[in-house]
Amino acid sequence: MNASGGSSGRVRQLREKAQELSQAAERSTDPDERRRLQDKARRLREQSEQESKIDDRGMDPM
Repeated sequence: MNASGGSSGRVRQLREKAQELSQAAERSTDPDERRRLQDKARRLREQSEQESKIDDRGMDPM
């Protein structure tokens, strides 16, 4: 596997975890817990976007 394949897997994992946290936030009845989960999900989505941009730049067109 090449380096970009590993990065793509990490980006996918981050996005999946962010989705799980968002769903947990929706189910939470505690407003503080809901906010904490939403914030963590947002940070993971932002991180996955940054890593995706790095991965896209690092790809060899050949």
